[in-house]
Amino acid sequence: MSDAGDLFDEYAAAYEGALANAIAPSGESREYFAEGRVAWLKRCLIACGEKPRSLLDFGCGDGTTTPLLLAALHAGTAVGIDVSGKSLAIARKNHATPQVRFESIGEFQTSGELDLAYCNGVFHHIAPVQRAEALALVNRALRTGGLFSFWENNPWSLATRYVMSRCAFDRDAIMLTPPEARRLLRKGGFEILRTDYRFIFPRALRALRKIEDFVYRLPLGTQYQILCRKTQ
Repeated sequence: MSDAGDLFDEYAAAYEGALANAIAPSGESREYFAEGRVAWLKRCLIACGEKPRSLLDFGCGDGTTTPLLLAALHAGTAVGIDVSGKSLAIARKNHATPQVRFESIGEFQTSGELDLAYCNGVFHHIAPVQRAEALALVNRALRTGGLFSFWENNPWSLATRYVMSRCAFDRDAIMLTPPEARRLLRKGGFEILRTDYRFIFPRALRALRKIEDFVYRLPLGTQYQILCRKTQ
């Protein structure tokens, strides 16, 4: 994962601008997608009767999503971890509170008692041979029965591929199809609970977005979430 750390150290200061340029065709901001992911996760947790109190944001980057998770899920504490020291410095400056802390992956110590882990667009930046190791870290952080909200970009979506082609820090990304991701998660000690696809329509077609709440099982969205549970 050190290569990913070097990559995001390089782009830490310019990350927001690079991402905004990449997603510009959608007509939306990064906040729209972050809030949409967290809102969908909250809906899924309510459906399965889960109320996590302690959270892990794996690959938190500059930390913008970590406090969103804490607030939306009414959790008590959240920790964001990342390989990019420069990104973590930005996260600590802008988002650290008594309830939210940020640590490097190398420094992160866990007692295996966290209720929920979350990641978004992280594993396509991790070399395939290192993905099991990264997943093992998430597994160790969670209590038995803890949940993992695994979000990735959908390689079956032409819109996704177009956006990633515009993004400087995605040029060497190796995407995961949903079946590949589910296999990885199962091998890593997780039970798959559901796979959902979100973000079909750009802002220009926002009048159609209500449809997404009925077709989330179809692989049409630009991103997908695999919600899974630690079994071992």
